[in-house]
Amino acid sequence: MAGGHVRYRHLSRDSAHRQALLRNLVTSLIKEESIHTTWPKAKEAQRVAEKLITKAKKNNETSRRIAQGILYNPHELMPKLFGEIAERYANRKSGYTRVLRTEPADKYSQAPSAILELVDGPKDMRFAMTAATVARDRRLGQRHTDLTLQNVKKVTQFRKGGMAEFEEWVEKTAALNLGAENDKKTTRGVERDE
Repeated sequence: MAGGHVRYRHLSRDSAHRQALLRNLVTSLIKEESIHTTWPKAKEAQRVAEKLITKAKKNNETSRRIAQGILYNPHELMPKLFGEIAERYANRKSGYTRVLRTEPADKYSQAPSAILELVDGPKDMRFAMTAATVARDRRLGQRHTDLTLQNVKKVTQFRKGGMAEFEEWVEKTAALNLGAENDKKTTRGVERDE
């Protein structure tokens, strides 16, 4: 039957190859907490990772066996998954991962690329980008936009010691003076007269 509803992306692979690919991506995500891949692969791996972390929060024998069947090196990663990661997301119902679109990594094929990362972790890119934006706004004496305020709320909401850690990151970023020479000439894309 042509044109029927598809429940998942096939990723141009047969079933066994697709499952192996997703297991490998999820294993790398748990190990590194951030991976760079194509956007369709990231979205499919996100589904598997979300379910795996939900199982890890239950922390019973059944969930441990399921996790052991998904992870390629379970003896290394099970303590991290059922310990550090399960504790990090204990108060969060869902939304443990984030997919951020990036420029295509392969310039030849122009395949859409993305970063799949665990939220509220040490490699949380939105946390760092929001801290840099707040530091820049403070340096220029500008008000924060509604989007920036919304992002501050999102990145600090479930993080332990969220606002204190965020302020620490803002101070670190401000000390780096990123883009200070460009701030003298432009403000949010508008040329200044000097």
